[in-house]
Amino acid sequence: MAEAPAVLIIAGLDPSGGAGLIADVRVCELHGCRPVAVATALTEQTTVGLRAINPADPEVVGEQLRALLADVEVVAVKIGMLGSVAMAEQVARALELCAAPVIWDPVGRATRGLGVFDDAQLRAVATILGRDLALVTPNADEAQALSGVAIASTADAIAAGRGIVDGTGALAALVKGGHWGAGEAIDVLVTAGHEQLFTGARIALAEPVHGTGCALATAIACHLARSATIADACARAKAFVAARIAAPVRPGRGRPAVL
Repeated sequence: MAEAPAVLIIAGLDPSGGAGLIADVRVCELHGCRPVAVATALTEQTTVGLRAINPADPEVVGEQLRALLADVEVVAVKIGMLGSVAMAEQVARALELCAAPVIWDPVGRATRGLGVFDDAQLRAVATILGRDLALVTPNADEAQALSGVAIASTADAIAAGRGIVDGTGALAALVKGGHWGAGEAIDVLVTAGHEQLFTGARIALAEPVHGTGCALATAIACHLARSATIADACARAKAFVAARIAAPVRPGRGRPAVL
């Protein structure tokens, strides 16, 4: 039996398992990949909301990553919550040891609680990670912070994606459509010379579902680990997340989660 491809997860720990490290590990397993992971923060978080973020020591995270990458052949990387510019610097330095495609979900503000970065800090992290990135997956607010473009239309999303690619040196940006638009959820993939739209019906729900951004970026990383193109990986990951949004789980007393 062939070994499952190893996907490196760099993210914060959500104890409720709805997002972050635990959710990312589960997405990897559902896609037939072997997760290896380093935690950037321990959050005080439940299904009701995010109460506090307790960052890990950036230097310790850097040492963990360097040791891990010297041992395990990682074929894709997903970065979630980083928590500080210093953490981003340590992660970028460690990833110099890795040639695998890197997906960054630029967590700027938790949907249900505390801010992680202000706009200037988020742009600083983008500059640090920059050319190591195969794909950035911002929501509308994060895309505006990174590009300066407010998103209210497909044309705005394309302009924001173009600004992110040109400004960071990333190979591609996937501007997610969950927070703008009406009847359809349109994700816009922008590369150096091309734009592609991924359109799906917006699923009507009584309340938002937790963990969609984490699941999407991790699913993309898993498909890239299995040699999919970025466009194909985005399409498959969008379908996976849409299916989970349509049938979420409710692990606690608060909001439902994708898994």
